[in-house]
Amino acid sequence: MTSKDEPRSREAVKAALGAQTVETPSWAYANSGTRFKVFAQPGVPRTPFEKLDDAARVHAHTGVAPAVALHIPWDRVDDYGELAAHAAKLGLRIGTVNANVFQDDDYRLGSVTNPDPAVRRKAVRHLLDCVEIMEATGSRDLKLWFSDGTNYPGQDDLRTRQDRLAEALRTVYDRLGDGHRMLLEYKLFEPAFYATDVPDWGTAYAHCLQLGPKARVVVDTGHHAPGTNIEFIVASLLRAERLGGFDLNSRFYADDDLMAGAADPFQLFRIMYEVVRGGGLTPDVAFMLDQCHNIEPKIPAIIRSVMNVQEATAKALLVDPEALAHAQRTGDVLAANGVLMDAFNTDVRPLLAEVREEAGLDPDPMAAYRRSGWAERIVSERIGGEQAGWGA
Repeated sequence: MTSKDEPRSREAVKAALGAQTVETPSWAYANSGTRFKVFAQPGVPRTPFEKLDDAARVHAHTGVAPAVALHIPWDRVDDYGELAAHAAKLGLRIGTVNANVFQDDDYRLGSVTNPDPAVRRKAVRHLLDCVEIMEATGSRDLKLWFSDGTNYPGQDDLRTRQDRLAEALRTVYDRLGDGHRMLLEYKLFEPAFYATDVPDWGTAYAHCLQLGPKARVVVDTGHHAPGTNIEFIVASLLRAERLGGFDLNSRFYADDDLMAGAADPFQLFRIMYEVVRGGGLTPDVAFMLDQCHNIEPKIPAIIRSVMNVQEATAKALLVDPEALAHAQRTGDVLAANGVLMDAFNTDVRPLLAEVREEAGLDPDPMAAYRRSGWAERIVSERIGGEQAGWGA
C-alpha cells in the first residue's frame, strides 16, 4: 500500500473505485420537482416496495448503489421488516432513515424549536419513531433536517430556539442504539428567511460536539451561499472526524434539485479530492444522493448521477500527491494548480468502464439500462393506484 504522498497505482485506483458505494434516495424515484410544479411521469412507483424495485435496477447497472434511503412518512409501511426483507431479496439494504418534521400544519412556526411545547413533543415523537424504524430495517443512520427558523425579527427568541433544539437532539441521541448515528444537516435558508435554526456547518458542528461521537454533520452540496468554498468545509469536518456524509446534488442559484455534478463538475471534483486527501473514502462517510427529477426520466437520471460521482472520485484519486506536495512546499502556485487540473482534465471513462467489466457489468450503464426494457415494463405494469410523491 502506498503512502499518502506517493502516486496511486492503476490497480489501487481501480480497487478504491470498486469499493465505493453511493446511496440513492427513495423519493428520487417518485414524482418530485420544484416548489412550483411537479410533473408526473408514467411508470412511477406507487409504493416503497416499487421504489426498491427501481433502485435495484440502478444497482444492477452501476454495481455501486446497494443502499436506499427512506423518508418517513413518505415511505411508511405496515411492516418495516418486510420492507427490509424485500430490499435484501433484491440485493439491496435500507440506508439512511430521513425524518420529516416540516410538512404538517403544526410546524408552521417550527418543529423541535416551536414555541408550543405540544408541537415540540409531537416532533420529537416522530424522531423517536424513526429510530424504531432504523431498528426494524437495520439502518445505521438517522438524518435530521429542520426547516425551523423565523421569518421576521422579534418573531421568537433566537437563543431560546437553540436551547429547544439542543434538548430535542439530546433526547433523540440518547435513544440511539449501538451502531447507530445521528447525521445533522444544515441549510442556509428556506423556508426560514430571517434566521434558520441550523443554517450552517458551524451550528451543526457545535451541536454535534455537545452530543457526542455518534453525532456527525451532513454536507448537502446545494445548501450554501453562492461562492462558498464547500471543499474547505469538507476538509475541516474530516480533520475534526465529524463528517458523517453527503447529500450530493447540484444547484446553480439557491436550491439542490439538480443531478450531482451537473452544474459544476469541477466543484464536485474539488470536494472529492478533499475526501480522498482526508481519508474519507470509507464506509464511515455516507455518499448519498439527494435529488429530485422533475423533467428528466428518473432511473436514468439516478444512474447518470451515480456515474458523475464515480467520475469525480476517479479524477480525485488520480491527483499526484507527491507532485502536489512538492509544488506547495516550494511555493510554485501554478504547478500546484496544474496538478489538480491535470487530474480533473483526465478522461476517466475508460478506466471506469474497465472497473465495471471486471465486476461483470456492462461498461456503459446507461446503454445497459436502455436495453433492459425496464422503462417500458414499468409503464405497462404500473397502471392504476396512486403514484408516490412528496406527500406519499
